Amino acid sequence: MNKKKIIITTIVIVLLVLLSIGIYAGYNYYRIVNAKIIVIVKPNYKIEVFDKVHVKDLIVSINGKLVKNELVDTTEVGTHELEFEFINEDNIRVKYSLEYTVKDNTPPIIGVPSSTSVTVGYDKDLSNRFFCGDNYDDEPKCIVEGDYDVNTVGTYYLNYKATDSSNNETSQKFTLYVKEKVKQSPSTDDNTMLDVKSIIEKHKNKNTKIGIDISRWQGKIDYKQVKESGIEFVMIRVGSENAEGKFFVDPMFEEYIEGFNEVGIPVGIYYYSYADTIEHAKKEAKWVIKQIKKYKVDLQVVYDWENWNNYYEFKVSFHHLSEIANTFLSTVEEAGYEGMLYSSKYYLENIWEKPKYKVWLAHYTEQTTYEGEYMIWQLCDNGYVPGVNENQVDLNIMYVK
Repeated sequence: MNKKKIIITTIVIVLLVLLSIGIYAGYNYYRIVNAKIIVIVKPNYKIEVFDKVHVKDLIVSINGKLVKNELVDTTEVGTHELEFEFINEDNIRVKYSLEYTVKDNTPPIIGVPSSTSVTVGYDKDLSNRFFCGDNYDDEPKCIVEGDYDVNTVGTYYLNYKATDSSNNETSQKFTLYVKEKVKQSPSTDDNTMLDVKSIIEKHKNKNTKIGIDISRWQGKIDYKQVKESGIEFVMIRVGSENAEGKFFVDPMFEEYIEGFNEVGIPVGIYYYSYADTIEHAKKEAKWVIKQIKKYKVDLQVVYDWENWNNYYEFKVSFHHLSEIANTFLSTVEEAGYEGMLYSSKYYLENIWEKPKYKVWLAHYTEQTTYEGEYMIWQLCDNGYVPGVNENQVDLNIMYVK
């Protein structure tokens, strides 16, 4: 076969191949374009913001099988378009899109006592005096309704109202007492302390360990005496931020962790946070990791956020706050530590989303009624432990398997 014939034959073969590909592609295109599609969407399906909803949940019936029953994005209120793929009864992979609407029907949460008192000349915004927050809205409108004058002694009957961006409302009537300034009376606080011996007698068994948590307020500590008293673990504050937003190490942190490492008591770490963004929380976590990396940390690194008295000033929704905590904890876990969330019973039940990490529960009572899962229970803040001589100390029970 001469060269000319080889070239002609090659061209013919290529043309035949291209023709075959074209015919096949055309046929497939025809099949796809004319594919039978039957999708019946659930009418008026109610989706609450942050609900866990899958594609299948939105569909009554479909002539085929979903390629992937993925989660629907429910993090934003409004109407959205959802695209998904399924393989129909003729084994054709087709695309389909539908609209779905996400709503926020949850009203804000407020914490307003039946009455509150201020002294004449109170110079802060009364609206920020109370807890006010929302599951979705970072900045719900929180106002005091009614007339009052903080410069005039008297009794005022008012209403506190919170409204979120979806117009959900919560309100609570309260009485404001404006009083004259008076000299502080001597403290009459009950200084009764709970001896760690009684906690050991009541709670110590093969599945529990008794511990304390400490910061600079506990002052000098006799580590050996603490160990001899029956303490089996300790959670130490590594630091926090000051009013200017700068990190600081707890003045007693290094002394504490070195002392407890030396006597062999397992140590965990907690950080008191003021984070109001995910970026802020990540920065905090990296700072904490830097402070603790040269020490022996046997237990969890704990995220402690307790700014409830001025929560409104942080302008974060409950969902956003949970994301902030999870960012801090995921960052410390990436560094090889185990994360934990610290909070009290009320806020775990009403504010935080279901924790993704282990929980350190604060509930000062003889027997907690918290029904969620927790690993450590902080049961009092007025404990007495030999070796901690300058102040009362929090007592904790750790549940181990």
